[in-house]
Amino acid sequence: MPLRTQLVGQSTAPRRHAVDARWTMAYAAGLQDDNPRLQDTTQATLAVHPLFPVCLEWPSVLDSRMLPGHDCLSDEELARGVHATHDLHVIKPILPGQTYHTTAKVVNLEAGPRGARVGLQLDTLDDAGDLVIRTWQTNVSRGVAIEGPATLSIAQAPAWPQASQLQQRVSAAAAIPIAVSAGLGNVYTETARIYNPIHSDRAFALAAGLPDIILHGTASLALAVSALSHELLNGAVDRVIRLGGRFVSMVMMPQTLMLQITAQGPNWALFELRNDVQAPVIKDGFMVWSEDPGARVI
Repeated sequence: MPLRTQLVGQSTAPRRHAVDARWTMAYAAGLQDDNPRLQDTTQATLAVHPLFPVCLEWPSVLDSRMLPGHDCLSDEELARGVHATHDLHVIKPILPGQTYHTTAKVVNLEAGPRGARVGLQLDTLDDAGDLVIRTWQTNVSRGVAIEGPATLSIAQAPAWPQASQLQQRVSAAAAIPIAVSAGLGNVYTETARIYNPIHSDRAFALAAGLPDIILHGTASLALAVSALSHELLNGAVDRVIRLGGRFVSMVMMPQTLMLQITAQGPNWALFELRNDVQAPVIKDGFMVWSEDPGARVI
């Protein structure tokens, strides 16, 4: 069934999340990120991996699929949905021991060459009502059409960092290898609490037309951010204020991914992640950080 344009402008009910150190440390450990800033509880403040907010956003992404205009899709059509783009902004750091509330708003719906493109604005607020994380995410319902009166986007995601707009310095550094273990899809499913059976259930993945279980797109992005934080920030993940990219191909397990920094400036880096046959996994990847560790303004 087609998606209906009445979907644009609708929001999900808030999802409440109690974040504790056990969860944030498990998320980092699942990525085999042994950065002590993410694991050492003797610190005054335990840092949280920059991709951890996706854990809070996932239930709201699922809720958005039940909104009027999206709830008409069959289970088979839902299984064909893919995460296409991600742009995460850290306004305030996530802190273990705090409670957060996440919503998803459909801000755009348009036809693309592969199917209907659904744009989401995901907002995570703290108990004081302050915005902590804002993510712009695009999902593609492959092979699904759109019906209804034409609608305009109700919000516009900020432009992505582009080397042509910046004082570009192309990195001459060698590519950074990132090992992906055979069981990472299952491990990430449990530590992130993001359950989609194409990432952990081989029978389901094969039935969905995939060659095998595949790694979550956000897991691939998280691995890249871990490597970049180690390479460029000496592990200071708490300085990261924006990250994202386009997911363009599947990651099978096990294999070794290669991260290439394509351009770099004083507080930003552009990158590409490729698989073991040199096909791009993430294109137009970017990470931006605060030059002042205490500054959180985007």
